[in-house]
Amino acid sequence: MKILFLSRWFPDPPDNGSKIRVLNLLRGLSQYHDVTLLSFSDQPEGSREAGEVRSICSEVDVVPWREFDPQSLRSRLGYLSMKPRSLVDTFSREMAQKISRLLSGKKYDLVIASQLPMAAYHPYFQGVTAVFEELELGLSLGDSVRAADWHTRIRHAFGWIKLRHYLARLLDSFCAVTVVSEREKDHVREIFPRFKETLVIPNCINVDEYKDVHAEPKPRTMIFSGSFRYRVNYEAMVWFIGEVFPLILEEIPDAEMILTGDHLDLPLPFQKNIHRTGYVNDIREWIAASTIAVIPLWSGGGTRFKILEAMAIGTPVVATSKGAEGLEARNGEHLLIGDLPKEFAAHVVTLLRDGALMDRMAMNAREFVKEKYDWSKVMPEFLRLVAHAGAA
Repeated sequence: MKILFLSRWFPDPPDNGSKIRVLNLLRGLSQYHDVTLLSFSDQPEGSREAGEVRSICSEVDVVPWREFDPQSLRSRLGYLSMKPRSLVDTFSREMAQKISRLLSGKKYDLVIASQLPMAAYHPYFQGVTAVFEELELGLSLGDSVRAADWHTRIRHAFGWIKLRHYLARLLDSFCAVTVVSEREKDHVREIFPRFKETLVIPNCINVDEYKDVHAEPKPRTMIFSGSFRYRVNYEAMVWFIGEVFPLILEEIPDAEMILTGDHLDLPLPFQKNIHRTGYVNDIREWIAASTIAVIPLWSGGGTRFKILEAMAIGTPVVATSKGAEGLEARNGEHLLIGDLPKEFAAHVVTLLRDGALMDRMAMNAREFVKEKYDWSKVMPEFLRLVAHAGAA
């Protein structure tokens, strides 16, 4: 089958969750199908050197990505559009033209559009059967109710209404949708009851890529990996450093917190023992060298690669309920969950003081990920969906 895969993220280097997912889907698809990748890229020049991507895809092309600017003229005009403003502002004429040119020049059996920014180009699919890969509703739903002030809540609520109506029309252009968790599938069922073809393809990792990652954990260290370009990560660290970390320091004064990723020089509550590494080439080594991975997220959707990576490496995890959302992990067996500052801090302190508990949770978590969230277990389901869609 000849497949055109459209991606918002160029998957090399695979340094965030979306890129990891896309790269693994391409690996699976390329074993059985002829795949063309057309992708946005934050660094088009660097994407030319992506050896693995070019070896598994028959064709690769990239278009420069334009970040959403809420203050731009095009974005402001988006208030008058039936589309969400972010889609209006980031629309690329070059991307639309390349999609049209590819589909006009060759016979493709299927288009796979990864995430909403690519599904939005459906008017250019020329009637080719299409799958919407990774629809996420959780973040938008959360935005409409979480804002602290009433005018922001109203703005988010109107944004959610516009997105919901837009998606109701857009989904008619797709034969199937994938989501990353049962919770996201429930959202689709509740909001778009007419749309029946929704399949859960969770975020996974290749467990074998983590089995040889070894490092001696530095005592009393915690790690959080995540770019502040994704505001959910920034919100998490403001809460953790401002409300949780002081409680940990009261019990363990030499505890340290390591933050990896691009932090955009955004301000955080002042605390001692905070270390920002910036971008790192291989996050796995940093996770392995830490005692605990903390995932104190309060919003967002999907499932967390941060947790899966830490579990595969053997670094115990403490998370909020939202941080662990979408995973079938059990509190107290595979990780510890706390939503109040005192509860979260107590879990961290308990682990830092109890080596036997850390070892037991690390072993349980490693087996859990291997059984439930290894791409080798999930990929066959995705390939069956693709084969069925392409034959329709």
